[in-house]
Amino acid sequence: MHQNYYFLRQLARQLDSHLRGYTLQAAFSQEKDELMLAFYKGEEEFYLKAIQTSTFSSLQFPRTFHRAKQNSVDLFPDLLHQQVLEVRAHRQERSFYIRFTQERVLLFKLFGNRSNVVLFVDGEATELFHRKLSKDLELDYRQMDRDVLLDKELFLEQPQNLRKLLPTLGEVPGLYLQEKGYDTLSPEEQWEQVQEMVALLENPTAYYLTYLHKQFRLSLLPVGEIQETWADPISALNAFVPQYRAQEYFQKNYSAVHRQLSKQLDGAQKIWWQIQEQLEKWDHGTPYAQTADIIMANLTNIPPGSKEVELYDFYHDTHRLVSLKSTETPQKTAERLYKKAKNQKIEHRLLEERAARKEQEVTRLSALLQQLESIETAPQLRTFLKQNAPSQAVTQVDLPYHTFELMGFKILVGKNSKANDKLTLKHTHKDDLWLHAKDVPGSHVVIKYQAGKAFPAPVLEAAAQLAAFYSKRRNDSLCPVLYTPKKYVRKAKGAAPGSVIVEREKVLLVKPENPFR
Repeated sequence: MHQNYYFLRQLARQLDSHLRGYTLQAAFSQEKDELMLAFYKGEEEFYLKAIQTSTFSSLQFPRTFHRAKQNSVDLFPDLLHQQVLEVRAHRQERSFYIRFTQERVLLFKLFGNRSNVVLFVDGEATELFHRKLSKDLELDYRQMDRDVLLDKELFLEQPQNLRKLLPTLGEVPGLYLQEKGYDTLSPEEQWEQVQEMVALLENPTAYYLTYLHKQFRLSLLPVGEIQETWADPISALNAFVPQYRAQEYFQKNYSAVHRQLSKQLDGAQKIWWQIQEQLEKWDHGTPYAQTADIIMANLTNIPPGSKEVELYDFYHDTHRLVSLKSTETPQKTAERLYKKAKNQKIEHRLLEERAARKEQEVTRLSALLQQLESIETAPQLRTFLKQNAPSQAVTQVDLPYHTFELMGFKILVGKNSKANDKLTLKHTHKDDLWLHAKDVPGSHVVIKYQAGKAFPAPVLEAAAQLAAFYSKRRNDSLCPVLYTPKKYVRKAKGAAPGSVIVEREKVLLVKPENPFR
């Protein structure tokens, strides 16, 4: 109800009694959606902060305020040094205005996500706080009063349509009536109950901070789970606004971080399962070396040009079908299988190492998610986010590379062949880690070195995935990626753009993907 007509009516009365005779000393903004007004009267000061974000609009009255030296913009210059003559709320409307000397008026229009502050000079709207709401220049603060009267005869005909008959009530009064058993009463009893409630709204005995239907609210009516009680509207707002914004911050950021961590955990688990399936296939399938041995042992039994032949498998004392290529000799096929077996051993080892790292990542993300789910307050969430900032991706349009960030390490990815040269030759340090998809064209990838810090395994894996993703092997199920310190990468004279010579490289087998998407 902090934007409700009945509340603004009480607030305007208190502001009128307090601000009359004060002079506006400053009007400025140092946050995109916040307007600060500083008033003074002799030695006394009074601050008004209008908060008008896309999701929340309200007023607050801080006791002190220190203006920042930077990023602060002066507003409403025509209003400076003018004295307050009155503060008045519009009838049955969510707005009020402050009237100053020299025909200056500052209108506070509190219409949810269309809230604004409008300056009038000599009756004409001249300046807006939110300039995007340009139609507010057509407003006339003198024509914004609304005469809405609740007629008893009309009410008795349709008591269920109270919100339509008295639209300025808002949501909370309807919930208050429900708690009072409004729906079980006769129309005459409902009328009496509504009259009692309206009298309480017009002359509230207190201002309540309450939880109602899982939302934190400011109410003029004792309803819901009351947390705090205040005697005046200014004190109530000063207590309500920071708590509401803290909860708004909590709900918005908690949901976003929970989604992101859950997505990362699901992705890590999926990759871990895929690696386990691949390892299981290799462990239970026939090794390439065994097939090659069987071919070599049965050379005399293989007809020339065969595509498939049944051979004796001395490993398992049985016969099995062996696929061949009609375009190559059995010896050549066996040679190719022996080479494949050698590579498979390397890939198997790399897969096991990657499975171990992915399992660690799953454990880490599970622990983070569990820690997040135990958080209940905004300060706890801020601390958690500071300590465990989610990975972010940033694109630098004016540079020859894309920039990603994970665990505090920057990962640079070349945009094309010429950009690869610029990245590797001009934007790297000798101790940076350089990566590239093995044996295929693709982007150069660099992890920026940090003094005294080793490259974390999750960062290395993410960079390798990017190298595989931005290469000709992006559609493969697995891609070998070589990596080495930048000092072992050099450009041969006259070599094509992006072409380099690499020494002392190691190989990491990864699934091609962009983990930052």
